[in-house]
Amino acid sequence: MTSPSPARDPRPTTIASIAEELGVSVTTVSKVLNGRPDVAPDTRERVEAGLARHQYRRRSKRRTLKGQIDLVFHELNSMWSMEIIRGVDAVAAAARIEVVLSQLKGAHRPPEEWLDGVLDHRPLGVLFVMSSPSQSQQQKLRRAQVPFVVVDTDGEIAESVPVVGSNNWDGGLLATRHLLELGHRRIAVVSGPKDVMCSRARVAGFRVAHDEAGLTVDPALVRYGNFYVDAGYKHAMDLLQRPDRPTAIFAGSDLQALGVLRAARRLGLDVPGDLSVVGYDNVPVAGWVEPALTTVGQPLCDMATVATQMLLDLARGVEPATSRIDLANELVVRESTAPPGSRARSRLPRPADDHRS
Repeated sequence: MTSPSPARDPRPTTIASIAEELGVSVTTVSKVLNGRPDVAPDTRERVEAGLARHQYRRRSKRRTLKGQIDLVFHELNSMWSMEIIRGVDAVAAAARIEVVLSQLKGAHRPPEEWLDGVLDHRPLGVLFVMSSPSQSQQQKLRRAQVPFVVVDTDGEIAESVPVVGSNNWDGGLLATRHLLELGHRRIAVVSGPKDVMCSRARVAGFRVAHDEAGLTVDPALVRYGNFYVDAGYKHAMDLLQRPDRPTAIFAGSDLQALGVLRAARRLGLDVPGDLSVVGYDNVPVAGWVEPALTTVGQPLCDMATVATQMLLDLARGVEPATSRIDLANELVVRESTAPPGSRARSRLPRPADDHRS
């Protein structure tokens, strides 16, 4: 059976449509287009054949861009941020575009004076990370023809705003299913701020996993804080000193999970023998702590790569095929999770040649 001619398809050929046809992710097609090496040879061959069949050309060659893009974080003080910066830089450097970095000191909406500065220097576009402009600010940016893309939105946002993120609900579901399958029945969740969408979505996935198992979530085991070590430590100290303490904790970030590990150590609890811990993000340190952390791998670098490519396309006048892209997460199982009551087994010495990913 031969593929239908691209000329007969009324839809414009886009990275998203090629990815759908080939059964691969948008990220994979983008990686092949940008010459990234981390694609399996057979997959690369299929993607390149699909691009050739549709006579798809790298958009960066249609028009040379000159200028800079603004990368705006709501807060810039973690390894999570570095993964985003790495992804943005990979695309910007290849296009010879400068990146100007700024932060909002924890705010999720930029102040008006920030917007005035952007309108003064007219960047090629703006990437907002876990932050977004207000509706009036969006209108001003559009009138000035300054495109913008949001990475990992902090809340509900209009469909007209391009957003690249990951499926946080599914991430919460994956983490909790893993713990339930190990036999845990008292599982706590320590998430980020309650007013941030990804925090609520991860807790929603946590609840659905319990529903699937026919279990009721104890409200006392659901906690919100921030995504940093201090919140993980504070909530874990409280949870683990309860007479009916949980046997597992799902943390909303790897940094929170580090705080949980410290609290367990302070209280003399063995991980994973007395307590299983799951993090979120899979930042590099997750594989190097002791015990190595089971975590939900969020494709932070790929999210930033796709968002930056989308922004540069908008700067060239090319509208995206879709305004919302959610990349898939994966569960990375390491040493911090085990069936409840497995303390004796966890005390066995590890092999001398133990290597962690």
